[in-house]
Amino acid sequence: MRAYKLAQRRAEKHLSEIDRRMTKVISSHGKCALVPYWERSPYESLVRAVAYQQLHGRAAAAILGRLVAKFAPRPFPSPADLATADPAELRPLGFSAAKVITIQGIARGVLDGVVPTREEAVAMSDYELIERLTQLSGIGQWTVEMLLIFTLGRLDVMPIDDYGVKAGLQALHKLEAFPKKQDFSRLTEKWRPYRSIGAWYLWRLADGLKAKK
Repeated sequence: MRAYKLAQRRAEKHLSEIDRRMTKVISSHGKCALVPYWERSPYESLVRAVAYQQLHGRAAAAILGRLVAKFAPRPFPSPADLATADPAELRPLGFSAAKVITIQGIARGVLDGVVPTREEAVAMSDYELIERLTQLSGIGQWTVEMLLIFTLGRLDVMPIDDYGVKAGLQALHKLEAFPKKQDFSRLTEKWRPYRSIGAWYLWRLADGLKAKK
């Protein structure tokens, strides 16, 4: 944890020095407050990320609350719990049919050895994790990137398909439209090796836009 916080301070300094626009953002929003879930498994992180796909945060949290309650007193349903559950019992919790297929696929992926343990994931590169986990039905690169940033604490991930990140980068550079893939390369490549921290500040910018609306 201490090493990660020190890395955040280095990231803030780097971003401020390399990009004058980010200097203003960091000054306005203060120190990066991103705290990864260091104790969370990749399995749990993926299931939670799927719940949040295309949903408002409160709605997703409610669905996850019902999922956890169903398998209480476990703090979170085990892979075996989800893999063997009747899909008809999961749908009423708020998961769409497609999401039920996805979360059960994640659970089976743990049992089959496709989804790594946390210890295994720590030893894998970002690329290796993306390549392996996107083999699972319904798991795209964005979902794995959320795992990399918020569970494994990887510092140099830029989720270019994230709505908030796009909105934040558009606001940062006062673009007429959402940035395209090539725009990210041009505008954020210089943030390496701290693009995850840059993304966190873009989310803060996007939050500010929503608050104004």
